[in-house]
Amino acid sequence: MFVDPANDPARELAQRLSGGDEVLLLWYPGCERVELSVRDRATGTGFQLEVASGDAIDAFYHPYAYAAGHEDHYRVDRIEMTFGDG
Repeated sequence: MFVDPANDPARELAQRLSGGDEVLLLWYPGCERVELSVRDRATGTGFQLEVASGDAIDAFYHPYAYAAGHEDHYRVDRIEMTFGDG
């Protein structure tokens, strides 16, 4: 069953700060998708990638190692994010 991501809001499973990075683990229940999001709070740059549910906690605690090891298997979106802090 196809679920339009616009109609499937993410649920935050975990959030942490590591140095200047914000790491989020998001779940999209309608399509059973888990996503890792990493953002450098100083520059606003970051990346997002889909992770297998069984690898989610490892990806959350080791996002750069996980992304480097899965670039051939998953599409890693390197994006520039802009967020306001207020």
